Amino acid sequence: MIPAEFDYTVAESVDDAIRLLAEGGEDAKLLAGGHSLLPLMKLRFAAPSLLVDIGRISELRGVQTGDDSFRIGALTRHADLQERDDLGLIAAVAKQIADQQVRNRGTIGGSLVNGDSAADLPAVLLALEGSVVVRGADGEREIAAADLFQGYLSTAVAPGEVLTEVRIPALAGYGFGYEKFNRRSEDWAMVGVCALVKSVDGVCEDVRIGLTHMASTPLRATAAEDALRAQPLDEEHIAAAAALAAEGTSPLADLNATPDYKRHLARVLTKRALTTASAA
Repeated sequence: MIPAEFDYTVAESVDDAIRLLAEGGEDAKLLAGGHSLLPLMKLRFAAPSLLVDIGRISELRGVQTGDDSFRIGALTRHADLQERDDLGLIAAVAKQIADQQVRNRGTIGGSLVNGDSAADLPAVLLALEGSVVVRGADGEREIAAADLFQGYLSTAVAPGEVLTEVRIPALAGYGFGYEKFNRRSEDWAMVGVCALVKSVDGVCEDVRIGLTHMASTPLRATAAEDALRAQPLDEEHIAAAAALAAEGTSPLADLNATPDYKRHLARVLTKRALTTASAA
C-alpha cells in the first residue's frame, strides 16, 4: 500500500516545528514515532500534504523528577518508560504496549495526542490526574487530562500546537494495578483497566480507576470509585465496587466483542486491578 504524495521536512526545534506547521496549513501533520499516522497514510485514510518530523528535537526527550511530580518529554519512547520503575503505573503499562519493536519507536506524547480510546496510556493519564503542556504560536498552555480527550481521535490540542511535555504526580503511597484483555498480546485492548489505591489501616482512603476502550474517550469508573472509597479493602468490598465499573460507559461493538461483553470485561478486569493495587 502506497500513501498519497506528500512533502517532508525536519524540524530543528519546537519553535521551528510550530513555524512549519503554520506554513503548511491545515493539511500539515507532525511525525513523531509514526505508529498511528503512517498506517493511516498507507491506507489513504489520512493524506497530509506535509509531514513535519520532530523526532530529532532532543529537548522533547527524557524524564525530569521533582519533589512530587514527573515531567516527561513528549518524545520519550515507551521503551524508555518501561525501564523507569520509579514511574510506577506508567512504567507498568508501558511494558504492555504492543511489542518491543513498537515500544522502541512509539512515544508517550504521540500516544496521548492521537486520542485513541483503545490505546493504553490515555486512561492512565486520566487516572493519574496528570496534564500535558502544549506550545503554539500564541504561547504555552497546560491542559488537564480531564479536558484533553474530547472525542474519538480528538483532543484539545489545536492543529498548530506541539505537545511538549507530560506532567504526572508522583502519588506516593498508592498501589497500582493494570489489566487488559486482547486476543493477541500485540493487539489493542478490547478493554483495559488501571487502578490506583491508597489505603490506611486496610481502609481505602483514595481510589482512581481508568477505563480503556469503553467509550469514544478514556473514562474514569467513578461509580466504582465512590463505592470503594472509605471502605475496607477486602474481597467483598472490592467485588462490590468492581460490579459498578461499567456504569456510565458506552462501548462500541466491533469484530471482537459486543458492548455487553466489554462491560463484562470491565467488571472482571476492574476487580483484578483493584486486588493487585490493594495488595501493593
